[in-house]
Amino acid sequence: MSYRILLVDDEPDILEFISYNLNKEGYTVYTASNGREAVQKALEVIPHVILLDVMMPEMDGIETCQEIRTHPELAATMIAFLTARSEDYSQIAGFDAGADDYITKPIRVKVLVSRIKALLKRVEGTQSAPGRALQMDRERYLVVKEGQQIVLPRKEFNLLALLYSKPQKVFTREEIFSSVWGSDVVVGDRTIDVHIRKLREKIGDDHIVTVKGVGYKYED
Repeated sequence: MSYRILLVDDEPDILEFISYNLNKEGYTVYTASNGREAVQKALEVIPHVILLDVMMPEMDGIETCQEIRTHPELAATMIAFLTARSEDYSQIAGFDAGADDYITKPIRVKVLVSRIKALLKRVEGTQSAPGRALQMDRERYLVVKEGQQIVLPRKEFNLLALLYSKPQKVFTREEIFSSVWGSDVVVGDRTIDVHIRKLREKIGDDHIVTVKGVGYKYED
């Protein structure tokens, strides 16, 4: 599978350099030089990952991220800010706007590729195999149980997708925080528990098992 990445930055040198290196890794790379162009391009190609600068003309990165999150067809797209802005308030604003990760420049290419692969792991493994109790389709952002479609908020879907990707594997709380909320996000200790409770209310109590003192696992 050739993953699609949309790179958004108003500096041509950065677009060229990162595009070259991501193409070498086998990704299909699209570019945009401002926020408005990014939204149009995203709706056209439906990328798996968007790398988004914060400071841009016409529409800044925060506004662009918020706009992208209003389009249901882009709900499954992972958004990572790639920016020189490292202030805490900028990172908080980015995550509040709907970003999945926040990466500060400068960054080595190998590290950037590693961060992209971590985002793509959330996409992998969610295509359903025949006979599974729940059907999940990351491309269409669907969860189906016994023929009935279940609508989940973004974080609940990502949490379920993580557990669903490896049935019987126990995911620690640290793994869940890192994969679903990002390693740089500070959330309360009860955040996972609240999301698990909401998931159980919607998909049933028999699929998500608590492993006391460790984390959670998914069972068909």
